[in-house]
Amino acid sequence: MPTPLLRTKLFVPRPQAGAVERPRVAELLRRGTTGKLTLVSAQAGFGKTTAMAAWAHEDAAPGSVAWVSLDADDAEAETFWAYAVTALADRVPEVREGVLPLLGRPGPPLTVVLAELVNRLADAPGDVVLVLDDYHLAEGAGVAEGMLFLLDHLPPQVHVVLGTRADPGLPLSRLRARGEVVEVRAADLRFTLSEAAGFLEQAGLELDAEDVAVLEQRTEGWAAALQLAALSLRGRSDTSQFLAHFAGDDRFIVDYLADEVLARQPSHVREFLLRTSVLDRLSGPLCDAVTGQVGGDATLRELERQNLFVVALDSRRQWFRYHHLFADVLRAHLAAAAQGPPPAELHARASAWFEEEGQPVSAVDHALAAGDVVRAAALMERSIPDLLRRRQEAVVAGWIGALPADVVHHRPALAMGFVAALMERNEFASVAVRLDDIDRTITRVDTASPGGGGTPGILVEDPLDLPRLAGRVELYRAALSVVGGDLEETRRHAELAARLAAPDDHPTRAGAWGLSGLAYWRQGDLDGLHRCYSLCVDDLVQAGHVSDVLGCSTTLADVRVAQGRLGEAEATLRKALDLAATADGVVRGTADLHSALGAVALERGDVTEAESQLRRAQQLGDEAGMPQHAYQLRVNMALVRQAHGDLDEALSLLDEAARVYVADFKPDVRPVHATRARALVAAGRLDEARRWAAEHGLDADDAVTYADEYEHVTLAMLLVAELEARPAAPTDVAAVRGLLQRLHDGAQLGGRAGTVLEVDVLQALAALASGDRSAAAGHLRHALNLARPEGLVRVFTQHGVALTRLVRLLPAEQQQVPFVRALATAGAAPQVAAGANPAAGRGLVDPLSSRELEVLRLLATDLTGPELARQLVVSLNTLRTHTRNVYANLGVSGRRAAVTRARELDLLGGRDR
Repeated sequence: MPTPLLRTKLFVPRPQAGAVERPRVAELLRRGTTGKLTLVSAQAGFGKTTAMAAWAHEDAAPGSVAWVSLDADDAEAETFWAYAVTALADRVPEVREGVLPLLGRPGPPLTVVLAELVNRLADAPGDVVLVLDDYHLAEGAGVAEGMLFLLDHLPPQVHVVLGTRADPGLPLSRLRARGEVVEVRAADLRFTLSEAAGFLEQAGLELDAEDVAVLEQRTEGWAAALQLAALSLRGRSDTSQFLAHFAGDDRFIVDYLADEVLARQPSHVREFLLRTSVLDRLSGPLCDAVTGQVGGDATLRELERQNLFVVALDSRRQWFRYHHLFADVLRAHLAAAAQGPPPAELHARASAWFEEEGQPVSAVDHALAAGDVVRAAALMERSIPDLLRRRQEAVVAGWIGALPADVVHHRPALAMGFVAALMERNEFASVAVRLDDIDRTITRVDTASPGGGGTPGILVEDPLDLPRLAGRVELYRAALSVVGGDLEETRRHAELAARLAAPDDHPTRAGAWGLSGLAYWRQGDLDGLHRCYSLCVDDLVQAGHVSDVLGCSTTLADVRVAQGRLGEAEATLRKALDLAATADGVVRGTADLHSALGAVALERGDVTEAESQLRRAQQLGDEAGMPQHAYQLRVNMALVRQAHGDLDEALSLLDEAARVYVADFKPDVRPVHATRARALVAAGRLDEARRWAAEHGLDADDAVTYADEYEHVTLAMLLVAELEARPAAPTDVAAVRGLLQRLHDGAQLGGRAGTVLEVDVLQALAALASGDRSAAAGHLRHALNLARPEGLVRVFTQHGVALTRLVRLLPAEQQQVPFVRALATAGAAPQVAAGANPAAGRGLVDPLSSRELEVLRLLATDLTGPELARQLVVSLNTLRTHTRNVYANLGVSGRRAAVTRARELDLLGGRDR
């Protein structure tokens, strides 16, 4: 979230009392809500905000408008969308529950957040209008990209209104061609003669028709010029003479009339206006601090009453801003003023006030505007740790270019904060140079004074920071080495970081162990990974970073699953859950633990327990998970649906998983696309799986590495299925068995018993398909010996009937072993597909499937949408797909109507009787 989140930006400005009605403009804005986008585009002073605010208050559906008043500080995508989503959350509660938490944590790419936003908005019962005023001030690259995504996927009841001085970087021609945009331009906003007359009358001026016509012609209906002219004409007796000399256009008019307005104000008001013009937003206490006077609240209210270009920012009239154009003019006059405090001093006063109020970002901005880079640097250094903890690295990164290099050089802790922000944003280009500079500064400190505190020219806000910097330099060098793929250098720098870290600097040491573990992971050394992550967890526990402990514990469990050690995996996860239970509230990462426990249960063939754990993860929500939780949960849910024989739903969940996947430092050793291909193979859709292999350039003759091991095992599953489906040439059989042997040898060498087991089963199936029954039985016995101690079941049962044929190769006494008998029974069980139920077709054009009947019966309960999804162990998106299909087949448009129609057709059965 922005720091702090300024609720004042989310307030719909109130139209001025007695404002002139402008039905032409109101009608255009009304028409805009029939399409996706209303573009209100004109230069400053044409009354864009006033027109949109009047429409929002007088014509829009009550409670439908979500308003954001933007400024240049909102050009970062994270800040922009935080405001937009917060405004929408005030109108659509589902947005608050499902989308706001995603913005308060790192990881999800913008498209994931916006996709969830669109999904939540789609459930809004009525119209929703997002108004983004002064959009031109905030349209950075990330903002434009997100806005395009939002418009492309906007639900029909949601509309966007952009108020801007310049056309946005959107495909307006495409929107025009589709009839999806209504444009309100300067020509539409210009006051007509009658509107100008009404405006001047409301301003208390009695002008004859000729004078009104002159003024309307000279201003060309420009609202700001009319307003300034009205202020200048008050009390004049020479109206016609004034108008005769009134000439010029745009800024020249504004400058001239502003001079007139300022000249006619009492000296104390003029002084107040000039001094407070340095502020982007105004409150009484802030104005008092800046002007050195008292009575700021009363002055602001009087300015508003006199319509002196003051806009209220909240309903309580505590915060205001000047009209942007008027503020520009005031600042120009302030800069030219010969008397009074200079602008730099006024900015310094504002900075001190914001610091006192605990608003460091504004304090820094005003310190920079005052030219006091030393004070700005000190404020930055003090505030950066908290900003980074709250995921505000974009703010920190935005400060980097604001300070001279020598100021940063003499503040190594500040320089390290900048490095941290850049690393969090994946902006690595300058990091190595910055680390070298910090290193040289640290060396100079150590040489000059062992304590570091008295080194001339070196400044630190917290003396304890200096001893910690050496370890952090090596930590970030290790991270850079990970990015560059130099795993040896990663380990070397990580070991140095751990050695140099202060005794109580557990976060640095934990980071070092974690990066060392990543290096081992990328090489396929799971034992090394497990050892390093275990040490990382120890330091994280000491540091009190419970959430990070949970994240690392999930990885440790994944390692043990890959090694075929399910008991240790479950013990690790339950220990982490016990730790999470000692903390206040739900700790981030708890949802990942339940999802991982579901995965363990799946490997044991316990689908009921898997569903129970996944429901718990869904109940906790994505906000209780790490960045990759959303995708991993959907993968596990897909495996549950696959176990039930519901391929379509499994594929839908996997497609969702791919969309919400979040890349991080960890290697993607089980890509979603390969899991999807496995589902296709298991369903016998070999042509589709073959296309997948071709798209990814996979071949049986490939050299195999740990990085692509999962994909090559998937390819092997496809090749074995093709051997079973049709006779193959001896060379093809040899190629398949050669690939399997290479995979087996690599996994054996790396201690990845889970992969060894999987390949053993495939080797048995390949041998059976090629008629080598003896080899098939040998591979199967080896697989059973690996699987039985840990109760690994899914690796066998996913092969269905082929498993039954394998088991028959064993001697009779081995077939009667309980573990083997259970596998044979599971393999022989038919896969239950989500086919049509004949009883569900009475009175319907298209029969409902078994799954849709289940959804329909649950719709007749009191369960909410999220509760329904959890009960079915599907995502909300998948549930919406099912409900849309049910509604379409029943010929209804909502839940209540669907239940009524279902009762008429007797589709609910005993559950609803």
